[in-house]
Amino acid sequence: MLNVRAFFAALLLALISTQAMADAASHAAAAKQLLKLVNADQIAGPWYGQVNQMFGQRFAETQAPESKKAVLERYQAKADATLDKAVGWDKLEPEMVKLYTKGFSEAELNELITFYKSPLGQKVLKQMPALFAESMKMTQAKLEPVVPQINQLLEQMTKELAPKK
Repeated sequence: MLNVRAFFAALLLALISTQAMADAASHAAAAKQLLKLVNADQIAGPWYGQVNQMFGQRFAETQAPESKKAVLERYQAKADATLDKAVGWDKLEPEMVKLYTKGFSEAELNELITFYKSPLGQKVLKQMPALFAESMKMTQAKLEPVVPQINQLLEQMTKELAPKK
């Protein structure tokens, strides 16, 4: 009798864990679908651009002749390969899937997928990078005048925290 109970308990546990794995797999699949839809694989693109720009600036600073442009391109390719090892989509995707499955239920992910497939969702995807960039410029412009004040406050706090002589 004990063996029968143990067998059914094990069977029930196996069925539950199989269902949980299936649920986790479909949850992850929904996250992957959303990430693809929102072009998350391009998230590291700006880093590549900035690094390539740094190499280009250094090339210009060295006043290397145009005949040495192949050297620049070779080093930019090496830098891209280095970045691929750190932030290539194959490295980021598993962590992004975990992040999205932790932050959103499968039903919520499916709602987001439906939204981003809609005409409005497509417009949001197209407009958001420009809106974000403009928002950052606007915020930076508003912050620039207060940077000296913030630095002054930081200096005052440092003086106040310094040990008394």
